[in-house]
Amino acid sequence: MDATIIWTFAVYLTAMLAIGLVGFGRTRDLSDYILGGRKMGRWVTAMSASASDMSGWLLMGLPGYAYVAGYEAGWIALGLFVGTWANWRTVSSRLRRFTAALDDSLTIPDYFERRFADTTRLLRVVSAIFILVFFTFYTSSGLVAGGKLFESVFGLDYQWAVAAGAGAVIAYTFLGGFFAVSWTDFFQALLMALALVLVPAIVINEAGGWGVVTARMEMTNPELLNPFSNANGSALGFIGITSLLGWGLGYFGQPHILARFNAIRSESELPGARRIAVTWVFITLTAALLAGFSGIAMVPGLEDADSEKIFIRLAMIVFHPVIAGICLAAILAAIMSTADSQLLVASSAVTEDVYRGLINRNATETQLVWIGRVAVIAIAAIAYVMAMDRDSKVLDLVAYAWAGFGAAFGPAIVLSLFWRNMSGAGALAGILVGGLTVIVWKQLTGGIFDLYEIVPGVLFSTLAIVVFSRLRPPDTGVTARFEEIVAR
Repeated sequence: MDATIIWTFAVYLTAMLAIGLVGFGRTRDLSDYILGGRKMGRWVTAMSASASDMSGWLLMGLPGYAYVAGYEAGWIALGLFVGTWANWRTVSSRLRRFTAALDDSLTIPDYFERRFADTTRLLRVVSAIFILVFFTFYTSSGLVAGGKLFESVFGLDYQWAVAAGAGAVIAYTFLGGFFAVSWTDFFQALLMALALVLVPAIVINEAGGWGVVTARMEMTNPELLNPFSNANGSALGFIGITSLLGWGLGYFGQPHILARFNAIRSESELPGARRIAVTWVFITLTAALLAGFSGIAMVPGLEDADSEKIFIRLAMIVFHPVIAGICLAAILAAIMSTADSQLLVASSAVTEDVYRGLINRNATETQLVWIGRVAVIAIAAIAYVMAMDRDSKVLDLVAYAWAGFGAAFGPAIVLSLFWRNMSGAGALAGILVGGLTVIVWKQLTGGIFDLYEIVPGVLFSTLAIVVFSRLRPPDTGVTARFEEIVAR
């Protein structure tokens, strides 16, 4: 391994830790630790939301999928792009307004409890449980990606490689909370975009142009150029295409993305943030696909198990060690930008929704901040154990957690913001039905059960919300508060 690449990583990690130390000095209460005191600007909000959304799968999972599946991978990118735009367009402004109006709700479980005046605490508890379960899987996917990166770059044993990645993320999340997470995400988003655009551009140029790349894809497997079939020539059909597009449904229920909407300093800044975020997502998704496609021409014959390392291979082949180090640091940036957000939201569920909500309502702000920091370490430790399976696919782990959040919280979030007649009973039913559908559907195979579990999860969750809200409608106080907030 070239010493230049090692030094590039060292400089990058030092910079991230420095931001964590700055955040440590600016964190005075739980609101600072969880939402940065709602003081984030449009650029930090947009870039942080985008970076925390995409994670290591953008530079490893998606290029790897494009490498083995060809144009079929474009359906996922299309679904994610449309989902990104729809989430910013329909949810961001109203969620920012509602959470601020409802006694400054800091977390999604907190918001649900106050939105429906739930005195049973069930909405808070059930939501927190699903957050902890699915975020543990999600964080595990980031540690797997980090392990594969450190294993490839530094030649570490897989277990030590995972530990190195986990330690880097824990350090600045533990110290700086939301401030550190958001500002590191901002710089990491810039780095990710630079690397993603640079790598396929250079590779395609060195290969002889896009025409040569497509010709080599066709020589490898003509089906790679057909977006309506998979690599073995079978038609994708309704289930295949719907499953790939269905990724876009997940955005409405991702707590780490929704937290960015709540943290912006003013609702009026969200339209500008939306334009920044949607542009970034379009550029990076397109570049990630091109990296996978061009990898077929530059590095043919990779086994499926190694396909998620194609971006790493390309960067190390075509660039000087300094530039390669920057590109590889971008992968670490992608991993860290999501893992830190996941750890922070999961720790906020422990702190705000379990500890203060159920155990110690009179806890001081200092106690709560330190409970949050301890929770970061504990959740990361569980995710580390789960990440020990070196054969885990980053995309598979992300897909499961993404579906879990999208189905459990997506319909409940959207309807709670737009439907005045939604009740707490409906919200609870929707969260339970959506989350459990994903868990059960994932275990079944064949026929309709090959459909990506987020699709039936969102459908059944929506139906449950409507049915139970009709059976047990909200009281007049809840409806009146809804109309008051909408009218602001």
